[in-house]
Amino acid sequence: MQAMSVQQPWAFAIARGGKTVSNQDVPTAYRGPLLIHASMRVDLKACDSPLVQAAGWDPRDPLATIGAVIAVADLEDVCSATVHGGSCDCGPWADPGSHHWHLGGVRALPRPIVTVGHPGLWQPKPSLVAEATAMLATALNNVT
Repeated sequence: MQAMSVQQPWAFAIARGGKTVSNQDVPTAYRGPLLIHASMRVDLKACDSPLVQAAGWDPRDPLATIGAVIAVADLEDVCSATVHGGSCDCGPWADPGSHHWHLGGVRALPRPIVTVGHPGLWQPKPSLVAEATAMLATALNNVT
């Protein structure tokens, strides 16, 4: 499992609001589960974005925290068409000129797990992966 740090409110929009594309400067060959870490930086201008507002942005929500893993998603595909001057149909969250990392199967954690993140794609400690996995399994068992 890998992890990526994302500024708020974008991390919240992934965890709660259906943001299925993460705009990145670089592509990756990695496909699979990904911890979504809310970085210590906040994109204040983005808090007023219509897309973020439609995603339900609420700074009082526990998933609006910073410096914590807040969700698990599956990195399913990467589209680099617009980086090379082409066009794509990656949706409203996709910024032109970026690599579009397509996220699916997003599962918000019941509570944030405070941890230090890193720029780009990074390898989380096994204890962090185990804690997030156990938290999701417990939440799933409580639903069924």
